[in-house]
Amino acid sequence: MTSKLPEKGFLRQPQIIGDKKATPPVPALIPVCANTWRNGIKSGRYPKPVRLSARCVAWRVEDIRDLIASMESI
Repeated sequence: MTSKLPEKGFLRQPQIIGDKKATPPVPALIPVCANTWRNGIKSGRYPKPVRLSARCVAWRVEDIRDLIASMESI
């Protein structure tokens, strides 16, 4: 699954937790709801986003890869 991710760059929240309403639907890399994702960021379980502009946040691909790898090792 992580092999489809770019080596470097950023991912927006729908790319990480999926978006079933999109056309075509976006599959989840980390299958949690938006509320769980936000609470995980606040608690430190999930990586903090990077602010790209005043209204745009994203996550580093490297951080998401590391998160997925740590979840697979459990």
